[in-house]
Amino acid sequence: MQPLNTFTIIPLLPEKLKELKTIAMNLWWSWNHDAIEMFRRLDRDLWEEVGHNPVTLLGKIRQDKLDVRAEDDSYIAVVKHVYDKLYDYLQDKTWYNRTYGDAHDVKIAYFSAEFGLTECMQNYSGGLGVLAGDHLKSASELGLPLVGVGLLYQEGYFHQYLNADGWQNEEYPKNDFYNMPVELQRDENGSPIIIGVDYPDRKVFAQIWKVTVGRIATYLLDTNIAQNNKADKTITDELYGGDTEMRIKQEIMLGIGGTRALHALGLHPSVYHMNEGHSAFLALERIAMLIDQNHLNFQEARELVRAGTVFTTHTPVPAGIDKFSPKLIETYFSNYIKRLNISMPEFLALGMQNPYDAKEEFSMAILAINLASHVNGVSKLHGKVSRKMWSSLWPDIPNEEIPITSITNGIHPGSWISKELSSLYERYLGPTWMQEPINITIWKRVEQIPAEELWRTHERRRERLVAFARRRLTDQLTKQGALHSELELAEEVLNPEALTIGFARRFATYKRATLIFHDPVRLAQIMRNKDCPVQIIFAGKAHPKDTPGKELIRKIIHLARMEDFRQHVVFLEDYDMVIARYLVQGVDVWLNTPRRPNEASGTSGMKAALNGVLNLSTLDGWWDEIYSPSLGWAIGRGEEYEDHEYQDDVESQAIYNLLEKEVIPTFYERGKSNIPRKWIELMKNSMTAISPAFNTNRMVREYTDRFYSVSEAKYSTLSENERSRAKELAAWKKRIADNWAKVKLISVTSNGKKEHVIGSEIQISTKVDLGVLDPEDVCVETYHGYISPENTVMDAAIENMVCEDCNREGVYTFNGKFMCRFSGLYGYTVRVTPKHDDLGYKHETRLIRWAN
Repeated sequence: MQPLNTFTIIPLLPEKLKELKTIAMNLWWSWNHDAIEMFRRLDRDLWEEVGHNPVTLLGKIRQDKLDVRAEDDSYIAVVKHVYDKLYDYLQDKTWYNRTYGDAHDVKIAYFSAEFGLTECMQNYSGGLGVLAGDHLKSASELGLPLVGVGLLYQEGYFHQYLNADGWQNEEYPKNDFYNMPVELQRDENGSPIIIGVDYPDRKVFAQIWKVTVGRIATYLLDTNIAQNNKADKTITDELYGGDTEMRIKQEIMLGIGGTRALHALGLHPSVYHMNEGHSAFLALERIAMLIDQNHLNFQEARELVRAGTVFTTHTPVPAGIDKFSPKLIETYFSNYIKRLNISMPEFLALGMQNPYDAKEEFSMAILAINLASHVNGVSKLHGKVSRKMWSSLWPDIPNEEIPITSITNGIHPGSWISKELSSLYERYLGPTWMQEPINITIWKRVEQIPAEELWRTHERRRERLVAFARRRLTDQLTKQGALHSELELAEEVLNPEALTIGFARRFATYKRATLIFHDPVRLAQIMRNKDCPVQIIFAGKAHPKDTPGKELIRKIIHLARMEDFRQHVVFLEDYDMVIARYLVQGVDVWLNTPRRPNEASGTSGMKAALNGVLNLSTLDGWWDEIYSPSLGWAIGRGEEYEDHEYQDDVESQAIYNLLEKEVIPTFYERGKSNIPRKWIELMKNSMTAISPAFNTNRMVREYTDRFYSVSEAKYSTLSENERSRAKELAAWKKRIADNWAKVKLISVTSNGKKEHVIGSEIQISTKVDLGVLDPEDVCVETYHGYISPENTVMDAAIENMVCEDCNREGVYTFNGKFMCRFSGLYGYTVRVTPKHDDLGYKHETRLIRWAN
């Protein structure tokens, strides 16, 4: 039955507690322990029942309980204290103010398909969303003039439950936006602000919700409104749900709709950051808007948009990229291309490696790469992998020069640190550690924490984790209809004093959740040692369509029921941020076993390290760039295998050897005070080295210094004088492209001999036929280095050559030199590339001419 009318009911808060609503609507509370405890004190049982949602808490709590708290002087003092902290936080000067000056307008828009902000906002699936949420939180702490943009999902990502056989099932409870910390955006008349996006034969509309994350506003689009038909209302139903066509509908709404939403709100950022390729259509909408409003052609508008666009890829394998068939692209963009004034083949070429391949699909990652001036992976190794993966987009460009760099991911300390350890940090690192999490000097004070105090704090967290795991396991077995005897066993599972290993992440097959069970007999012997017991807690979800991932979960459930593992192995269902916090704050060892190089970065191990947990991991992602024996343990030495069965044999044995020979002895070696001093030394080393480097404050500062500020300046420059420099750059690129085929290296000569002594100088001279181009249009360089066994130049150095003279036929002489600094087989060649002051990066034109 449809309602005749709708209205909103809000909680009736006593006057003395009115600040609770203000605090509840700003997710700053989610990383402030005092604020969380303030809400929990209202009604501890209800706080858990509502999933740590303060808005729902205030709506459901009995009025008499509120009235009692309103007369409780101590509680009123807590509310005032928390409110004052929030007020001071919002008013404080920030790193961005001090570094770049006051920003009165939003300059940066951060687009992501998911945001993992807190457990009561089920708008995320895993690492990508949590990283996006931590990005916003650190942007808030640093004071960036940034807004987030995404979709608000009616059902979010699925809730996981296991049947009696251990098979994953999914359920999709509906989100009630009116009882969440989100606010519907309205115009001056009080009506919801609505944006429209053209889809085939119709327009789809969306309203805009605002989530406040400290100083940062995040705008999320919602298509479940009366203006849409039944099918279009479901576009924002599920995160990563539905078929390929649903995916393109969502990504059109995210990229094009999100851009229109910002303009509808009066926000006009100059820099757009695409967190993965899902939002890449935003660049097309920016181009279309410039064409409409400023009478530019496609190439001119593209130069301007490219200057102000950043793309971060999180995917190390081509199979993980969103792709659409040309037919589907034509269905959804045949009318849209009229705004761009380009043909469909030209449009398709924007998202293809080879536009002439009829079988190739349209790639969102390639679209993003083609329309961004800054592209990065999320760890140093991932940057290297990405350069290799996308090398075909820059033919003849050496891999090390492909313009894909890296900014390693991090974590937001305040969101993942335990309350107990945070208090310990405040006592020994000082009260500013949270405001300056990248300050290495502060983190060196970890050494001052007494070993006994650090260990007791960690033991309390392990005890809490075991109690939590027992409760969760009992609850999930009860739902499965388990026998009473099984429930009794669940209440005693795990040992609060035993070495505890954690493994929690998305159950993709490459992450190899069951690798540690490769030899179950040997593992059982290790775990069941009465003097040195070991236990493992697992958690994680497989994608609903990932049957192999679900099989891994079922395998662990079956193993956990075996007598050898019953007291030592637990799988906690419905992995979320609550479970994640208990695990990274309470285990002793964080296990990570991806097949190198398939882990783009990984951040769970960073969260664990912040809490004094030691990492045991293959050398992949972030661990590859920080590992040393003083910080934890490495599985293997960074080998990559073609034979996966052999790899699993080798690396599982490596895990068992590490456990038997290093991890377990170090943990259980106790002195007179019954604390593991060598283990604590490793904990301190890990906390000191990892915490200041792998946090999102460092990461966001790096994005700001290397990308955002540069992009903003370049966008501003190209926009000057009616966008004249963007027009000039587009015209220059066309002239270069039209005439590049005529560029030839006629000859290369040198003062070379077959042998040179160290310290001698090699003089190079080359004649270049530039045709109609000028010397100012190009860069001529020597490219020299050692010669590999494959007869290629490796570890090359590059030196500019200088134009000396020219003749009337357009042939120019360029001279250069380089020094012989090392002995061995050495070689050189010469190359020509286009050059222009307004290029975003050296190989932006992707044109190069090598000497034959």
